[in-house]
Amino acid sequence: MAGAGGGYGDANQRIDYVFKVVLIGDSAVGKSQILARFARNEFSLDSKSTIGVEFQTRTLVIDHKTVKAQIWDTAGQERYRAVTSAYYRGAVGAMLVYDITKRQTFDHIPRWLEELRNHADKNIVIILVGNKCDLENQRDVPTEDAKEFAEKEGLFFLETSALDATNVETAFITVLTEIYNIVNKKNLTADENQGNGNSASLSGQKIIVPGPAQEVPAKSNMCCQAS
Repeated sequence: MAGAGGGYGDANQRIDYVFKVVLIGDSAVGKSQILARFARNEFSLDSKSTIGVEFQTRTLVIDHKTVKAQIWDTAGQERYRAVTSAYYRGAVGAMLVYDITKRQTFDHIPRWLEELRNHADKNIVIILVGNKCDLENQRDVPTEDAKEFAEKEGLFFLETSALDATNVETAFITVLTEIYNIVNKKNLTADENQGNGNSASLSGQKIIVPGPAQEVPAKSNMCCQAS
């Protein structure tokens, strides 16, 4: 299994891969907080709604290769839907986020997933993320409901808390490692097909993944426990 690790970036690092990952879901489910926790290890209680689109990067090492994760965040309100085609273009990973304390945000997930599949590459790596699992006493979406949906749709699944950092790192590493593994298999196949020829370099490129559909990890008890 590919090992993953990494800090918050060195401008002079050689980048082997750039992977674009998009965050989608209703407004106020905590997408920007998840991004801030992963990219800068920050959390702000008075976070404002994201207007338009923003992205942040973080560089990690996966299996001795340097991967720059380019994470895109957009607001979930309907009026920003005009950004979709450009937003999804080139994405190889997606985090589908809902709020475990607001059932409506989970009920909208099938619509978000449909939009994602209509706009993004068909082999995009997707993880379903139930955020705010630190608010267990306000839970409105049973873990089993989300787990069942993820299994039916072939998605990874985790519950996270951007506030206390539970599973945020794991969620991103899961997606990025799966993308890396798919790209790596593609490279091996390309090398075999080309024999002694020079294979095209994928270094520093955004990768469109043509690999197999991902499977839900065997360990699916991904909920944080309330204290």
